[in-house]
Amino acid sequence: MTWGTKLLLVFTAFALLMSTLVYMCMKQNFELVSKDYYKEELRYQDKIDGMNNLNKIGNVTIKENRDKLAIQLPKEVQGLALKGEALFYCPVNSTNDRTITLEVNDEGLMLIDKSKLAKANYKVKLNWQIGKDQYYTEQNLSID
Repeated sequence: MTWGTKLLLVFTAFALLMSTLVYMCMKQNFELVSKDYYKEELRYQDKIDGMNNLNKIGNVTIKENRDKLAIQLPKEVQGLALKGEALFYCPVNSTNDRTITLEVNDEGLMLIDKSKLAKANYKVKLNWQIGKDQYYTEQNLSID
């Protein structure tokens, strides 16, 4: 085998390897954190203000039992009219993401049926408003 034939085989093998890598890269699924990433980034100061407001009054606790999730808001907001939402963000698979409107009772407790959520790891993003004050928190949660 001459050096020209060997060189041709090396270039052919290299071209096949590169073609295979390009094909595999084209099949890769890249999910963004959010479809409106830049719009959310501009509103990030609202999240910071919401976290600071929450730190002034207390913490949110999320407890899990066999078939329910319990979200307990701080005592300072119990009995007050609030509106907001809970986003269950699944970093691995966006089809598992769920947004649930906050509907708390007079004790600041909200129960969520776990059957609405897939078994996965979530980042729970709670965002609510009382009057003009915004509140925000994020917590990690694993549904088994």
